[in-house]
Amino acid sequence: MIDILQLKLLTNQVRGLRSVQQGRMPLSQLIGYYAAKPVDVAVPALLIRVNRLYRHGMSQDELYDVTRGIWKLGSRKAGARYAFAVFEGVVREVFEIYSWHPSGTTPYRSRDTTGFLARKRWEFLGAPAPESIRSQYVNRSVAHLFPKGLQTPTRYVNC
Repeated sequence: MIDILQLKLLTNQVRGLRSVQQGRMPLSQLIGYYAAKPVDVAVPALLIRVNRLYRHGMSQDELYDVTRGIWKLGSRKAGARYAFAVFEGVVREVFEIYSWHPSGTTPYRSRDTTGFLARKRWEFLGAPAPESIRSQYVNRSVAHLFPKGLQTPTRYVNC
């Protein structure tokens, strides 16, 4: 509420749990964050946790850029048809994967690529998935597919 009312002169010691990271957000994102229903992924997909780079209100280009690279992946990446941008267990966007490339070899629109020429890391080129796919997964929870303690930010499903 503090963010909605734009009250900046309050003397609270703490703004509230996660308020700096989340701040104001559209209703669709609030619903996705607090009421995301679990979904089983039926398509060949690479789930990518973008927790460190995600922020509410990102443009489509920014979300695409943080999702598409740079990842340490094996040969199973070739079987993934879709990349799911996952933030805190909830699918925020789904991208169709067109092709894989060594990291740092394709242009980014909104991301500084300094240091992207890393060995054994990959990035994809693609576009938002068709609406028939997006509507099945966006704002749905896939947290159950990331076991507690799993360190890797990626997870293959049906690949």
